[in-house]
This record gives sequence, C-alpha cells and structure tokens, in this order.
Amino acid sequence: MSLFDHSIDELHQLLHKKEISVSDLTEESIQRVNEVGEKVGSFLHLSEEGARKKASELDDILSSDGIKGSLFGIPGGIKDNIMTKGMPTTCASKLLDGHDPVYDATVMNLLNKENFVNIGKLNMDEFAMGSSTENSGYKLTRNPWDTDRVPGGSSGGSAAAVASGEVLFSLGSDTGGSIREPAAFCGIVGMKPTYGRVSRYGLVAFASSLDQIGPMTRTVKDNALVLNAISGHDHFDSTSVNESVPDYSEGMTGDIKGLKVALPKEYITGGVHEEVREQILKAVKRFEELGAVVEEVSLPHSQYATAAYYVIASSEASANLARFDGVRYGQRVEGENLIEMYKKTRSEGFGDEVKRRIMLGTFALSSGFYDEYYKKAQKVRTLIKQDFEEIFLNYDVVIGPTSPTTAFKIGDQVDEPLTMYANDVLTIPVNLAGVPGISVPCGLGKDTGMPVGLQIIGNHFDEKTVYQAAYAFEQVTEFNKQKPEL
Repeated sequence: MSLFDHSIDELHQLLHKKEISVSDLTEESIQRVNEVGEKVGSFLHLSEEGARKKASELDDILSSDGIKGSLFGIPGGIKDNIMTKGMPTTCASKLLDGHDPVYDATVMNLLNKENFVNIGKLNMDEFAMGSSTENSGYKLTRNPWDTDRVPGGSSGGSAAAVASGEVLFSLGSDTGGSIREPAAFCGIVGMKPTYGRVSRYGLVAFASSLDQIGPMTRTVKDNALVLNAISGHDHFDSTSVNESVPDYSEGMTGDIKGLKVALPKEYITGGVHEEVREQILKAVKRFEELGAVVEEVSLPHSQYATAAYYVIASSEASANLARFDGVRYGQRVEGENLIEMYKKTRSEGFGDEVKRRIMLGTFALSSGFYDEYYKKAQKVRTLIKQDFEEIFLNYDVVIGPTSPTTAFKIGDQVDEPLTMYANDVLTIPVNLAGVPGISVPCGLGKDTGMPVGLQIIGNHFDEKTVYQAAYAFEQVTEFNKQKPEL
C-alpha cells in the first residue's frame, strides 16, 4: 500500500505519531515520478535536490515543534504557468525556455507558509491553450488509465501526476475547463474556484477575465484543504475579491437532505456520449437517494458559450502574449532590425495553437470587427451569467457531466481544432459566469473503461456548498478509490 493511498489528515496523524517522516513521503514521491515518468510524462522539471532539502528541514521542525501548517510535509506539484522562484517557469513553451522567475506567485507563498514540499513543475498545453496536453512545446503527457489516451488539458500534467500517485495534490489553472476536464479524464477531483477567490498574481495570463488557479486531488476533503490554503484577498491582484473565506472542510457530514439540485437539460442531451450520460443519470439517482431534490431546468444561452468564449479568450490572449517579443522574457532570435527580431522570435517560439489563437483574437479586436465579434461575445457572456443567477435563486447547486466524452485517443483530434474546442462545451459557461465548479469521479464508461467526471456548480463564493455536495456523493460511491494500473 502506498503512503499516497492515505488522505492528508491520515498522513498528518502518521507524521505526528512519528511512524513516518517527511523525508519518507518525499522519497516515495520522487521514486514514483522516476518509476512512471517515461510512461506518463507528468513533470517538466523535477526538483529532487530541493525537495529533499525541504523535507530534511521539515523533519527538524517536526521533531522539535510538531506539525506546523495544514499541508505540512505533503508533496505537491505545480503547473508550469505559476511562478516559482528558483525553479523554471516556461508555460511549456520554447519561447520561455530556461525562464527562471525572480519571485513566487502568491499561491506559492501561501503554500510555502503551510510547509508543503514542492516536487516540481508539471506539463501543460503551451500557455494553457488546449484540451489534451498535446500542445506542449516539450513533451506528451499520457493518461495513467490508458497511456494511448490523452489526460485532458491544459492541466494534463497536474491531473496525471495525482492520478498516477506521483504527488498527493497539484495546482492547475482553469480558463475554460482546464482543471475540471483533465480531472474528469484522469478520475480525480478538480476545483475551479469563484473568479476572484484565489489570487492570480504570478499566474502567467492567458485570458485575464477567465483564468483561475485551483487544486487537484484524490479526495474532496483534500481538495478543500488545499483551497483553504490558497484562498483569500491579495492586494497584488486587482481582481482579487476581499470576501471572507470559510473553512471549506467544515460541514462535510455527508448529509445533503433537502439540497435543491438543478439538472440542466442542455447538459445531458446533444453531443453528450451515451456512456457519459449513463453514469451521470446514475449519479442523479444517488443524489435523490441521499435526500436531495433534483429538478430539470434550462440554461438557454449555454449553446452560445463556446463561440463567445473563443472570441473573448483569444482576444485577451492576443493582448497578454504581446509581451513575449524576445526583448524582456525568454528566448530571442536575432534579426537584421527590431521588427525582424520580433517576427523571428514569435514565429519560432510559439507553437501552432498559440499562433492560431493570437490571430483569431487580433482579428476579433481589429477595427471594423470589434462590435461584430468581441462586443457581441461580451453580451452573450452577460446572458449566460444571468442564466446562472436565475437558477441560483431557487437551487443550491447545478449538476451535469464535466465533459461530453471520456478521454480520447492521442492524435484523434489534433488536426481538428473545432472538435477539440467542443470538449470544453460543458465547462466554459462556468468560467464565463465566474462561478465555482468541481469535477468528481462518478464511474467508468462501459465502452472505453475510462473515468467519467460529474460536474457540480455553485453560486458565487459558495464553494462550501459545492464541497458538501461533492463529499456526500463521494462517501456513498468511493469512485475516488479506483486507481489506474501502470
């Protein structure tokens, strides 16, 4: 039995009783990364020396003062678009090859305060653009359940590292589903918090009005513990909201009797694959057996979400990525003059998907087309937000599938970007509305044998109710205990 089969609470009890040390945990993590690294490919940068040094320091603290911090001694991994001082941050892009930040992101400062052990940086789609982690500039990450399939994206490395038992938790970022979709594909728990709940300071921006950092774990309670650690107002981030942060792990009793649950008809029809729909309808029955009241509702504007999202996200990306020009960050390709240097650097540094989105966004923002595309997309976004506001007047949470399909084969959609974009159709409305959403495992597809994710969506800053619903479901199903064989 692996130490990582235990929850964070259980590991803390073992540490407290001196039955294990932080170094034991760290060595198990490093050994597992080396064992499955070639098969899965989760990590871009493994910090063996740094992790061992930190573990030794924490063991000294443990022997003198005991456990100090909610994540004390727990090995974790960080998506490669989050700034880590003294450790490379490349966004999985050749353009930022070798970039070594001079500061830590706010979430890193908060995790360090809780004394976690950073095992390293995790692979992703370049600049978080993709749904399969096939767009990384460095390597392919594979799904631990079936290494011929994708782990989802863009936080594919973060999801695969947790699912394969390399780390106990990871951080991802979610712009249109990039935490929840890979969590669903890899059979783990992934939370996108309310926009403004977690500081974005030190997160390399893709689409600033949509990006959020969130935790990925094996269990709902572990997920809540990590979100507790990274939530809160940050004066370095003007979009951070000064809202009180409750203890998310409180109230996890498993009792959701009387909880009002909305099931949007748009989320279980159309392109949702039969093997996914079957597991979701079983999950709905579980909620009813637990005493929740589930009723069918409609989110009428969700059908326009994907189109609106790709206009807004690409427009913001075209502006955010303008800074990567060979002057200030990362790689530079010399030219005969400044303009030629810009062109060569960006042409050789960015991958195809990043270039595609920059061109799409630049077109949408260009003179004569702004009103027709960008302004119209923002109006659609308002309608989608209003749909959720009306639902939450009468319901506590919304449930449905996280993704319309299970994990697809590597290479199946790589030449069909519009098909790839459709994978996020059920997660994108949550980002456009700015509400929180979690993906929890709800079974295996009968055709593919791959994990299916149940998405639970809450009202603004009501992550606590989302966690309570997810925990109650987890306690009567225990799908989180299913593990891939590697």
